[in-house]
Amino acid sequence: MARYLDSKCKLCRREGEKLFLKGEKCFSDKCAIERRNYPPGQHGQKKGRLSDYGVQLREKQKLRRIYGLLEKQFRNLYKKADKHKGITGENLLQMLESRLDNIVFLMGFGASRSEARQIVRHNSILVNGKRVNTPSYLVNPGDLIELDNKSKEHIRIKSSMQSAENRGFPAWIEMDIKGMKGFYKNRPDRSDLPSTINESLVVELYSK
Repeated sequence: MARYLDSKCKLCRREGEKLFLKGEKCFSDKCAIERRNYPPGQHGQKKGRLSDYGVQLREKQKLRRIYGLLEKQFRNLYKKADKHKGITGENLLQMLESRLDNIVFLMGFGASRSEARQIVRHNSILVNGKRVNTPSYLVNPGDLIELDNKSKEHIRIKSSMQSAENRGFPAWIEMDIKGMKGFYKNRPDRSDLPSTINESLVVELYSK
């Protein structure tokens, strides 16, 4: 599988906002956006006007990078969202939020989505008591997600959970901090998700 090996902070600077790819660093004054809020490269500080296609492309790239998906993965998920009843853009966001690696991140088991993905791949996550190591697994409302006993002793995971607890958990997740487990109560409503995401631009791009 293709991997992005350059600085993740460059991705945030390219999109012009925090994508929260580096864990705790994103919440500190060390965040690259705080110091250099312009695209990387020698022409980064030159302001140019984007075409309609450019605006749509940037929104798609931003959303794809937030959740750490490759283009093929993202497009396939969009096709699934388009087949479901309801609004395609909202379906897409709910599916992205329901990915196991994202739920593991929101529960604080990993400091970032990439770290949460690694935890899933290392067989550390149980879904309803069964081990699941597929980051793209779509969690259903009512599912119980927990760490296995060995992983509960990891200092990094404990530290990550403490930070997540201090920030607060989403309303659609019910956490048992001591037990290091949580329930995915329901799929989030559109109003629960960031207003900085404009999923309609992604739909327009893929509808061409």
